[in-house]
Amino acid sequence: MKELDPVDYLVIGHVTKDMLDGGFTVGGTATYSSLTARNFGCRVGVVTSADPELDLDSVLRGVTVVRQPSAATTTFQNIYVDGARHQFIRAVADDIRAETIPAAWWRTPIVHVGPVSQECCAAELVRMFTNVLLGITPQGWMRQWDVEGRVFPRILSEPGRVLPVARVVILSEEDVGGDLALVESYAQLVDILVLTAGWKGATVYHRGQVRHFPARDVHEVDPTGAGDIFATAYLIYLKETGDPWMSARFANCVASGSVERAGLDSIPTPEEIAACRLQVDL
Repeated sequence: MKELDPVDYLVIGHVTKDMLDGGFTVGGTATYSSLTARNFGCRVGVVTSADPELDLDSVLRGVTVVRQPSAATTTFQNIYVDGARHQFIRAVADDIRAETIPAAWWRTPIVHVGPVSQECCAAELVRMFTNVLLGITPQGWMRQWDVEGRVFPRILSEPGRVLPVARVVILSEEDVGGDLALVESYAQLVDILVLTAGWKGATVYHRGQVRHFPARDVHEVDPTGAGDIFATAYLIYLKETGDPWMSARFANCVASGSVERAGLDSIPTPEEIAACRLQVDL
């Protein structure tokens, strides 16, 4: 394989097939985050594991994808009942190996590790990154599923080995089953921890301080991908400004607009991103 050019924003995690009536759409953190970073104007790379037949070129246009071939693509089925998501996993791709990551990408300015199904080698992989802004959205390490594929929260294994490596950890109330004591314990291990809570906004834990930032009041159509969009906006704004608090306000603005549209149509446009910059800077 030819040597690849450096990128500005690297996402590591499984792309997914998200089942719909009569077919599927491509999803996962690797998809939503990479497309969001692309619309910020970043050069974006994705390292993933998926079936070689899955068409990623048409979905991830403008993104450089390194695919580790797998017999299956991680596949999810999400069923929403009265606003609550019931999630099932129908197939899981191979784990992502460190040697799949191109040499030029190990010093990417922003590295976003975004597992969705316990992939990414956990501590072994994340500890290999140095001198980068490393953000982790650990939802895929906080999932387990039964024999029928129904997904449930699980306690993060070895948080003391994994979380301190990151500068930022972003997770949701759903990831922790609403256990705020668990969130507070995780916050002791990382410089910045952000807890997202959908329409309620986000809470930032940083060096002993805790601040809440409400989300905008919008009409929610589909929340899928909103957490990944939030995380990407947060990491990029943090890299630009160094401000963990204003980054939450900005990310709330970007992600709030995304829930008003469904599927990949939720990816924020460059114009929407620019409008949020103006709002936050006022």
